[in-house]
Amino acid sequence: MSKFRLGFIACWGLIFVSCSTPKNVAYFQDVPDTLRQKMVELAIYYTPVIQPDDILQVSVQTLDPTTTALLNQQNNTGWSTPAANTQSNAGSTGTAVVPGYLVDKEGYVVLPLIGRIMAKGKTTGQIRDEIRNKAAEFYKDPVVAVRFANFKITVLGEVARPSTYIMPNERVTLLDAIGAAGDLTIYGKRENVMLIRENNGKKEFVRFNLNNSNLFSSPYFYLQQGDVVYVEPNKAKVASTDMAQVRRLSVLATALSVLIVLASRIQF
Repeated sequence: MSKFRLGFIACWGLIFVSCSTPKNVAYFQDVPDTLRQKMVELAIYYTPVIQPDDILQVSVQTLDPTTTALLNQQNNTGWSTPAANTQSNAGSTGTAVVPGYLVDKEGYVVLPLIGRIMAKGKTTGQIRDEIRNKAAEFYKDPVVAVRFANFKITVLGEVARPSTYIMPNERVTLLDAIGAAGDLTIYGKRENVMLIRENNGKKEFVRFNLNNSNLFSSPYFYLQQGDVVYVEPNKAKVASTDMAQVRRLSVLATALSVLIVLASRIQF
């Protein structure tokens, strides 16, 4: 009778586990499902500044094609960095060559025909204006564009494609990073997404609730270079992992029981 009761309880437990559904799957559940609008104040965006070891893609266009080729030659060679996924480079591993100009440890970037320019602590817009002013001393009406070539964001945990991503621009939001990683899996804990950021030699840990639209007002909504986003698995994923372990132990116990029974019936 005790075995019957135990089996009955186990069957009902399996039924409840299989019928349970994860809560809080949809994003921004506090937004009403009606025609009424909900206005949320957007977080202030601060333009990131250049730091040592950054790689800048600098494009200088002049009226002389030969000069233009010389000014942009480093954009075609670049620097070796740990490989990261981009929109056209998904699933790469090992190292990858990032084209651009490396900012040295002192914060300077060296450009052909233009020289050494202090870049540390400046935005890409500020360094663009400086390069254009210097180039204008030698060339007529130069056109300059500067952007980060290694603006990296790492997304880990319960997402479709966990990896490090080089973003195509520097105005990157938390949702951009999650979208680049293929969105959360059904097991992702949407109400507890963690952001890890290095700030002045210290690590900051911030948690987001994707079910709440106040996410857009967070000062951490816009990501910085080197940020890490971690999506924690929910209870359903943990339970499924535990059930798999229980099944393996059950199979092992059954096999041992069969061996014991066979051994007890063998006549020596």
